[in-house]
Amino acid sequence: MGNGVSIKIGLKCEECGDINYTTYKNPKTHTEKLAIKKYSPRLKKHTIHKEVKLKS
Repeated sequence: MGNGVSIKIGLKCEECGDINYTTYKNPKTHTEKLAIKKYSPRLKKHTIHKEVKLKS
């Protein structure tokens, strides 16, 4: 990302523990942890995915 403010985060499945998705967020404007319902390929259903830090 060009602005230098956004950080890359992973979205980890609550049920199986896999990091299935990555995205970017601005930590200055979105201070709370992200939690989204996304599709888990291992479980073949939609589950809650929560934000985790990725190793740089």
